[in-house]
Amino acid sequence: MRLSVLGAVVALVVVLAPPAQAAPAAPPVVWSACEPSRPGFECATIIVPLDHDDPRGATTAVALTRKPATDRAGRIGSLLFNPGGPGASGIDHVWAWGEKMSAGVRGRFDVVGFDPRGIGRSNPLRCFASDEERAEFLAAGPIFPYERAQQRPFFDRYRSLAAKCDQPIARHMSTADVVRDLDLLRRALGDRKLTYFGTSYGSYIGTTYANMFPDNIRALAIDGVLNPELWSSGRQIESDRIATREVLDEFFRLCDEASCAFGPNSEQRWQALLDSVRAKPITLGTEVWTYDAVIQWALFAGFASESWTDVAAVLDQLSDAAASPSTASAPVYDNFFDANLGTTCADTEFPRTFGEYRAVSRYAEAGSEFGPYWWWSTSACANWPVNEDRYTGPWRARTSAPVLVVGNRFDGSTDFRGAQAVAKQLPHSRLLEYAGWGHIAYRRSQCAIDHIHSYLLSGALPAVGTVCPANPNPFLDTASPLAGHDFRRSTGQVASR
Repeated sequence: MRLSVLGAVVALVVVLAPPAQAAPAAPPVVWSACEPSRPGFECATIIVPLDHDDPRGATTAVALTRKPATDRAGRIGSLLFNPGGPGASGIDHVWAWGEKMSAGVRGRFDVVGFDPRGIGRSNPLRCFASDEERAEFLAAGPIFPYERAQQRPFFDRYRSLAAKCDQPIARHMSTADVVRDLDLLRRALGDRKLTYFGTSYGSYIGTTYANMFPDNIRALAIDGVLNPELWSSGRQIESDRIATREVLDEFFRLCDEASCAFGPNSEQRWQALLDSVRAKPITLGTEVWTYDAVIQWALFAGFASESWTDVAAVLDQLSDAAASPSTASAPVYDNFFDANLGTTCADTEFPRTFGEYRAVSRYAEAGSEFGPYWWWSTSACANWPVNEDRYTGPWRARTSAPVLVVGNRFDGSTDFRGAQAVAKQLPHSRLLEYAGWGHIAYRRSQCAIDHIHSYLLSGALPAVGTVCPANPNPFLDTASPLAGHDFRRSTGQVASR
């Protein structure tokens, strides 16, 4: 149940989808070899309307890559993939994961990655002149405000980003616009129906597609699932304020069970560490750790259980340093930060005043120490124009094929409750649970991977109630390396998916 304070400060603006229009012609796709460092992959760019309500007006570019099907005789079509963010490059992730995905579906699909509009190589939204300027902006204040005196300066600084980012693409970056591009891309690739796999925020793209184009689905799998009713209404903080802490509780339990570096009594050491670093920053070597930096480091636990031994080791060093301070010892512009805000602010009607933000912050902090981290970066949206073409529901469409919904029981970024909610919202969908820890089952559960591949190939769903077992205690499983985890979401000072 929503608390009254959140209901009082977050206005829910219901925007109906515009009337159906004749779809514009599918754009041509001309594939060519990618750069020499990407052998076996092809690249292309398609041109789509900037505003789908004006298909003959201004345009924007969407960049693509593909790993062609190796089984040409048995080729089914294209498998489109998005890794999330919002702001992450689908091209980069297909370059990293395309071989594995292609092998998993027996070479019968062209595995296609795309940078959604405004992101990466697709006419990127750019709010700063350089990476250095962005770094200076981020360094000018805390990662999130954890003292009352920090709140107003942080809010005003982030709210100023709307003016810095005011470009044509910024007004057309909603997920609904991405989904309209995706359906054009489906047609351009020659597929009668869509085969799609989306993880994290990419699940929201998939859920939105399922509701906007329910008759165009061949197979649609989503993993690490956002509840669209929370995301689209500005109520995502209801999940974020508790989900990361639930994973940290598991981190403490399993740490003590395995006698990890931060144990024994890891929960008590954590509370003592927070009390200490809030009173006075901790110096480790040449690095100065403030309260917000410690919170951000612990937040890693919510993403990749494979990193828990590293997280515990650093927390142990910080705890020791706090107890005994005398013995403590560019490239191409990356628009992840800019694009994350561009899509988040376009999708959601956030509060407009500092007083409203501060009220929600109290609600967020009442959930856990991680709540304010997730909440305050959205203050960039306080002056941002909400996209009039965004989609806010309904979320209960009957799709032409069942949707496979995958969730991890302990996921600090996309709460398992999100997967449960979408499985209930979409008729005939099927929920697959991974009983372990971390963000996205496809990165850590072979059981889930096998079910996802089988479904994408043939539409075969796991049996009702299927639960993939948890991997061994991460503190005891020394054979498991980091599964392609991108820590940028936690080091870029923006709460992303």
